[in-house]
Amino acid sequence: MAGDSDGTEAASTAARFARVRKANQSELSEDYVEMIDDLIAEFGEARATDLAERFGVAPGTVARTVQRLARDGLVESKPYRAIFLTPEGKNLAERVRERHRLVVDFLVAVGVSPKAAEMDAEGIEHHVGKDTLDAFRRFLSR
Repeated sequence: MAGDSDGTEAASTAARFARVRKANQSELSEDYVEMIDDLIAEFGEARATDLAERFGVAPGTVARTVQRLARDGLVESKPYRAIFLTPEGKNLAERVRERHRLVVDFLVAVGVSPKAAEMDAEGIEHHVGKDTLDAFRRFLSR
């Protein structure tokens, strides 16, 4: 990079992009775990067909994602049976839901309509870092 003899700027840029890639990779898992938890709370179980309907994807897409979540220790599932969260999956769902609520509350506090805040939080919640979330909390506690 021109004018970047020590590579500091390049390393900083690379770190930012790496963080975004990691957030994108975890976004799908977090959305699924949160939706599974919502379905269990509402219906007592989460079925692959319900997930496919809610996410607007094919059942095969849900099956592959659930297999990956099971491999990652977040869900338990058997063929043709309901999907349940492991304790680790339940913990992740609670953290994701709290982060989502915090982002929504912050957006509403700065003047975004509740409907728009809900929509925007769905993307923001996966990409906001701990320092930013802490700042949101401080702002909201005033």
